[in-house]
Amino acid sequence: MCLPLVAAAAQAPADPALERVLARWDGDARGDLKAVVVLRDGQLAAQRYYGGNDAQSLHDIRSAGKSVTALLAGIAADRGRLRFDQPAARCLPAAGEALAGVRVSDLLSMRSGLDADDENPQSPGNEDRLDEAADPAAFALSAPRREPPGTRYAYNSLTAYLAGLCVEGASGQPLDAFADEHLFAPLGIAQWRWQRDAGGHAKGQGNLSLRAGDFARIGQMALDDGRWQGRAIVQADTLRAILAPRVRIGAVDPYADEYGCFWYRKRLRVGADEVPVVFASGNGGNKLYLVPSLRMVVAIQSSAYGRGYGQRRSQDILRALLRAAADAAGGTAKSR
Repeated sequence: MCLPLVAAAAQAPADPALERVLARWDGDARGDLKAVVVLRDGQLAAQRYYGGNDAQSLHDIRSAGKSVTALLAGIAADRGRLRFDQPAARCLPAAGEALAGVRVSDLLSMRSGLDADDENPQSPGNEDRLDEAADPAAFALSAPRREPPGTRYAYNSLTAYLAGLCVEGASGQPLDAFADEHLFAPLGIAQWRWQRDAGGHAKGQGNLSLRAGDFARIGQMALDDGRWQGRAIVQADTLRAILAPRVRIGAVDPYADEYGCFWYRKRLRVGADEVPVVFASGNGGNKLYLVPSLRMVVAIQSSAYGRGYGQRRSQDILRALLRAAADAAGGTAKSR
């Protein structure tokens, strides 16, 4: 029988087969895998901490924080503060001309049309330039246009930062305060840290630090159609709109097939099966995987920042867990 999600780390694993999978990485010589927490049917199935970390350790999940920003935009929409199809300038009153015609959904799906591309160091809106700006908000709001909004996907942190500013403008609260009141506190997440920029704005593009178990709580809420312990945190139809695929990105991202609102989708090959997975992703291998067909959530924290093996390792861990779960069930993990 699975343990409650709030179970202490010292208790025995609920699923020894999954725990054995996680033990394979105990000897990882690179030393930058931090934690893996696995939930099945809303309860703790396995967990493992590495390199001296434990259940109380806060870890920066990097760009997986973008997916949290999308949830906050959804909560603001549920409260009537904004709409995904509204002009972004409505919640960004200092927006420049380049943002004319850009919808909130264009920001959330990386299709703003702004000249911002994190894969191109020469891009005017590259994330390094944003981070180095004396006034990041003014910098982002004045980013030039490259093409019509809604026409092309380009991964960048600038539009996620703007989405965070949009939540602030719509809610009248700092992003982190809005998150605490409407997401973290309702989920019972008491320990967290969200880095602020030079202008005092929480960084909607990332740098949110969470405990691994709390990272998994967010995933469980999303897997449960936006509900947590009987309470709607995000309305189900709003959550579906956030997670729904909006653009195919498999040609430019080996780890994903489609992109929604700061959330990814992938049909992951596991043996002879293809398993649909929805996930949040951050630099270094930080992942929050939702596996609806197995009612599974896998939260992985890693600090392999800027190293390609971090993403590969997290996907390998997920594959191994899915294979073990399917073997234990005597069947398949794929959706029917």
